Amino acid sequence: MADASSPSLAARAAPRSRDVHLVVEDGACQLFLPNGSRLFDIDAELADAFEQALASPDGAAVSALLAEHRLDGPVEIDDAPPEDMAVRALSLAVAQKCNLGCGYCYAQGGEFGGPAKSMTVETALASVDLLLKETLAGERANLAFLGGEPLIARDVVRAATRYAAARAAERGVPLTFSVTTNGTLVMEEDADFFEEYGFAVTVSLDGVGPDHDRLRPFGGGQGSFDRIVARIAPLLARQRRMQVSARITVTPGNLDLRKTLDAFVDLGFHSVGFSPMLSSPNARHEMQSDDLAVMLAAMVECGAEFERRTAIGERYPFANLLNALREIHRGTQRPYPCGAGGGYFGVSADGELSACHRFVGDERGALGDLVDGVDRAKQTQWLNDRHVARQEPCNSCWARYLCGGGCHHETLHRGRPACDFIRGWLHYCLAAYGRLARRKVQKSVTADMRPI
Repeated sequence: MADASSPSLAARAAPRSRDVHLVVEDGACQLFLPNGSRLFDIDAELADAFEQALASPDGAAVSALLAEHRLDGPVEIDDAPPEDMAVRALSLAVAQKCNLGCGYCYAQGGEFGGPAKSMTVETALASVDLLLKETLAGERANLAFLGGEPLIARDVVRAATRYAAARAAERGVPLTFSVTTNGTLVMEEDADFFEEYGFAVTVSLDGVGPDHDRLRPFGGGQGSFDRIVARIAPLLARQRRMQVSARITVTPGNLDLRKTLDAFVDLGFHSVGFSPMLSSPNARHEMQSDDLAVMLAAMVECGAEFERRTAIGERYPFANLLNALREIHRGTQRPYPCGAGGGYFGVSADGELSACHRFVGDERGALGDLVDGVDRAKQTQWLNDRHVARQEPCNSCWARYLCGGGCHHETLHRGRPACDFIRGWLHYCLAAYGRLARRKVQKSVTADMRPI
């Protein structure tokens, strides 16, 4: 890690060129090229040359240095938006209602600003038909259940799952299932069902004990943590085909990430991940720049523990770093932050299609319905408008193809308050990838890391 006298992580990660980024940490020098998401070990002399080129008033010196070392190459990513993308994943808002009263909920208590409602079995099965109609044999697809709280509509979840599994088998489509739940309504029979169908189960937990209870109380104000831990115990005990993850929404009130991570790892979660609260309907609990700086330091603390444990052969399922290492290893370069509005859509209880589960009831993300299918004209416009090459200041940032421009819902509602945080985290992850690769760690996710 850099010493305390060096510039802050956010400052070291600041964009100075859209074409290169230097990662100089712990005496090691790496060069990251957004074109191809390529990462190289370089010597100090070449790092100094790039440092000088980056200090020049225009990009000519950087371009010349890339050409001199044959690192320019053809452009590997097309900045034109894709066309006619088929549906490959759907999230069904089977219950637009919830039994918790989270103050920051983007779904406004699960009801998305309208009356509480539940999806009928017929609408759920029609959603499955849409998904599988556009998926060919051998192509992977995913069916997700969200809300509100989806287990309020447990019968719909089960009927849709059984129907989808049977139809997918007939068509030769590898279909996976996922559900996001607050955990308060889980029953032992749910654990059996999720295990039978190999669900990826995400439980929303925002800290340990009182930290969680302040943020995610029941509608009447009572704490929910103890009940959730008791209810999800059968899920954690049965994990074979099923995988159970914890997702923590980070607010200014629950920034002790290491304590939370260790507690949930000890409980037996398959993975634990953190996401900053950047946009809520009433602006409550939103992270500000100072909060994000604290969160970045806490994330790095968790990452350092991941590196330490990985080096001695211990599993430490810190999802944010695991996912970043995989993406860096694959050379991922994506012009969008996710598949929203491309291959992934949310389905409201009424059968309306939106860009994702967060845009249910939001006209800005409306993209059709189950009767007429995806509105291709709106989809094309969405993919064009939301492409990272058309976002400011994304198109001048070195991290654009790792970040994808940030969550569409959050940026449309609040802009991009977290750029320093995201770049700082990615800078750390690039350095961590290099450290693990140089140590020749052969454990967990790093077992097949490409040489740099």
